[in-house]
Amino acid sequence: MQNTLEILPSSDSPSLPKKQPPPPNYEAADRQFVNLLEVEDLDKTVAAKPLLVSDFESAIAYAIQAAYQQEPGDEAAHRFLQRVLYRINRLNLFWYDDLRRYNNERSHYLRSVRDRIEEPWQQWELAQIDVAALQKLPDVKQALRDRAAADVDPPLNESDRYQREQMTEEGYKHLLAIASFDGLVEASRLSRILGGAGNEIQCTLTRVLMEEYGGGRLPRKHSTFFAQMLAEFDMSTEPEAYFDLVPWQVLASINHNFLLTERKRHFLRYNGGLTYFEVAGPVAYRNYLAAAQRLGLSQAAMGYWELHIKEDERHGRWMLDEVAIPLVDRYPQEAWELVLGYDQEKSIGDRAAAAVVRSIQATEHN
Repeated sequence: MQNTLEILPSSDSPSLPKKQPPPPNYEAADRQFVNLLEVEDLDKTVAAKPLLVSDFESAIAYAIQAAYQQEPGDEAAHRFLQRVLYRINRLNLFWYDDLRRYNNERSHYLRSVRDRIEEPWQQWELAQIDVAALQKLPDVKQALRDRAAADVDPPLNESDRYQREQMTEEGYKHLLAIASFDGLVEASRLSRILGGAGNEIQCTLTRVLMEEYGGGRLPRKHSTFFAQMLAEFDMSTEPEAYFDLVPWQVLASINHNFLLTERKRHFLRYNGGLTYFEVAGPVAYRNYLAAAQRLGLSQAAMGYWELHIKEDERHGRWMLDEVAIPLVDRYPQEAWELVLGYDQEKSIGDRAAAAVVRSIQATEHN
């Protein structure tokens, strides 16, 4: 049987008219959505008062067209859509906050909003990868090994050199603020794929998670080290404190991982992506560490990077040799999806990294 990737249907939103109306107020629509999330029974409320969400719905429809069906895609539309997606996806994790914030975690309306954004967004992401070529790879194991060998220690690019040689302390703090958005909930999405039948692959993934979580001891949990870096600069250590600073490209990377971990059909894609993330992670952390050392910062202000360099080098080998390669044997017909996941994670990650550097430079030049 021919194996093809599950392609999501295109959005049913109508095309924009030739004479486009002015773009919606995305900030107002974002605030409206935050308020909707707090409604006691969102589904019943929306059914009884559909006008309550009409402005938000119009903003979603307009943004989908502006982001995914125009070239170049509108930055404000991308940002709005990824923020909405993130606010829905975060409900898959528990944040130790007011329990009432989870009243709508299984809302049909929220699911509808998520699906309407994810479908055209994922089509747009897939269009940037030569999926047909990946489906015809003659040797998936070799393709994975070749990619890992190239990505474990690549030559420095312009952004790498900027961070190592020019980034100021103010820029470093801005980097920490953006990175804290993920760093303070270290590896949480990985936990969403660990259940099910016991096997060696599952056990390796669990080892990765346990090391990220400090073996179950909070002082050794990686997010604790990240919080120490923030505290060194008297910055907030609360998760999501710097949400408004996070570029949409970073949110897209996080939302992409939420999608892959919440849909088990994408198990291979997720593990291909995680293989890239663990193989290539130390490359970025070495840049950050070099910048901190050049700036003469304290050990507490850079300790997370040193820890990650050491552990992720090991995790990268585990992911390649004990997860990705065995999955090729387990699913030979679909194994190319591992490479798709790897390549997508690299592409989306590179896009996010470039956006972070631009954000840092903008902060330094203000």
